[in-house]
Amino acid sequence: MSTANNFTSVSTRTDLNSDGNQFFNNFYQPNFTVSADIDNSVIAFFQKITNNRDSARILASSVIYTSLAQGVNPMETLDKFKTMPGEELNAYTTMFLNLNRIGTSYLGVTNRPPVSKYVLRSILP
Repeated sequence: MSTANNFTSVSTRTDLNSDGNQFFNNFYQPNFTVSADIDNSVIAFFQKITNNRDSARILASSVIYTSLAQGVNPMETLDKFKTMPGEELNAYTTMFLNLNRIGTSYLGVTNRPPVSKYVLRSILP
């Protein structure tokens, strides 16, 4: 009986209906491509908000990926984001990114409802 090593060929055939492949079906998603103009526009929008190039790139790639996975043009998503005030944009972006996530990996939302000044005054620290 031979053992596999780097000199012998190993069969890489897999059964596409195996339990392992069915379990990881959500893990392997197709790659999407967009033009450089769309990518730069979305990055510029988030860079203006976050003042950080790296976080803007990460947010932009997440928004573009989610848009394409949902069958929406990323520029339409960007136009929708541009019409929102900052505090509303935070919650909307979170909910938008949750569209493409499974239940165990949802992003959280910070919710600070407006409080009357009289109620706020009576709350002890």
